[in-house]
Amino acid sequence: MPVSLLALALSAFAIGTTEFVIMGLLPEVAGDLQVSIPSAGWLISGYALGVAIGAPIMALLTAKLPRKNTLLLLMVIFIFGNIMCALGYNYDFLMLARIVTALCHGAFFGIGAVVAANLVPPNRRASAVALMFTGLTLANVLGVPLGTALGQALGWRSTFWAVAVIGVLSLLALYSKLPAVEDEAPTDLKKELAALRGGGIWLSLLMTVAFAASMFALFTYIAPLLTEVTGISSQGVSWTLLLMGVGLTLGNIVGGRLADWRLPVTLTCTFLVIAFFAALFSWTSHSMVPAEMTLFLWAAAAFAAVPALQINVVTYGKKAPNLVSTLNIAAFNVGNAIGAWVGGVVIAQGMGLTSVPLAAAAIALLGLVLCLVTFSRAKRLASA
Repeated sequence: MPVSLLALALSAFAIGTTEFVIMGLLPEVAGDLQVSIPSAGWLISGYALGVAIGAPIMALLTAKLPRKNTLLLLMVIFIFGNIMCALGYNYDFLMLARIVTALCHGAFFGIGAVVAANLVPPNRRASAVALMFTGLTLANVLGVPLGTALGQALGWRSTFWAVAVIGVLSLLALYSKLPAVEDEAPTDLKKELAALRGGGIWLSLLMTVAFAASMFALFTYIAPLLTEVTGISSQGVSWTLLLMGVGLTLGNIVGGRLADWRLPVTLTCTFLVIAFFAALFSWTSHSMVPAEMTLFLWAAAAFAAVPALQINVVTYGKKAPNLVSTLNIAAFNVGNAIGAWVGGVVIAQGMGLTSVPLAAAAIALLGLVLCLVTFSRAKRLASA
C-alpha cells in the first residue's frame, strides 16, 4: 500500500476523533454548559446534519480544484472549526463551531476515498478504502479514549485544542506525501449529477442511512448507558471506548477484505449481526463483563460494513465517484443525526436507557430489508 494512504489515514484519525469524542464527554459538556443530556446529544446531531448538508455543497464548490488541493483546503477548515470548539463559551457557539467543523467532513472522506481507491489496482480498492478508514477506527481506539480522559482531567475544551494540533500535523502530511495528479481530468458537473439517476444509487444511500442510524442510536448514549446501567465509572468509560475501538478497527480490516471477496454477502450478514448484538446488549448491559464482550462484538460487526457500503455506492455511481462517494458520507451522517434523535426520544419518553439498544436493533433490521431489496433488484436488472 502506498505511504500516501497513511497521510489520508492520519487525517481520518483527526476527523474521526473530533466527531466521536464528544460522545465520551457528553456528561462533562452538558454539566459545564448547563444543558440536559438529550440537549447535549443535539451537538452530535448538529454535527451530523452539518456533514449531510455541507458534503454535497463542498463537493460541488471544489469540483474544479485538483483533489489534493481540495483535501488541503478541507483540512484548513477542519483546524479552524476545532479551534472554535475549544473556544466555545456557550451551547449555541459550540453548536455553530461543530457545524463549521462538519463542513469539511463529508467532502474529505468522500474525495479521500476516491483518491485512496485510485492509488491501488482495482482488485485492492476496498482494502485501500478500508486502510484510509482505519484512521477513523483508530480514532475510536486511541483518539476517543485519550480525548475523553484528557477532557475529564483538564476540561472538555482541552480535547479540541489537541485535535486542532493533530489537524495541523495531518495538513503537513497531506501536503508532503499525497501525490499531485498532473493529468487529472476536471470534474464534469452535469455528468456528476446525471449519475444520481436510477433507483440503485438511492437504495444504496438509504442502506448507509439505516446503518448509521442503527449505530449512533446506541453509540451516542453509550456513556450514560455504561455509567447508569452497567455501573462503570467515568474512567471505565474510557477503557470501554478503547475496547470498542479495537473492535471497530478489526471489523473495518476484515470488512474490507470480505467486501473485495463478495460485497452483497458481506453487507447482508453484517446488518443481521449488528441487529443481533445491539438487541443482546439490552440484556447484557446490566453486568460489566457480558456488556464489554457484547460491545466489542457489536463494534466489530458495525465497522465491517463501512468499506463495503462505500464501495457499493461508488459501484452504482461510478460515473461520478467524487459526488457519489461524498453523498455516501452525507448519508452516513444523516443516519447519525437520526440515530441520535431516536435514542434521545426513547430516553425522553421514559422508556429507559436499556430500550435504546432495542431501537438500534430495529433500525438495523430495516437496513437488512433495504439490503435484500437492493441486491435482489440488481440481480433482476442484470438478468433482464
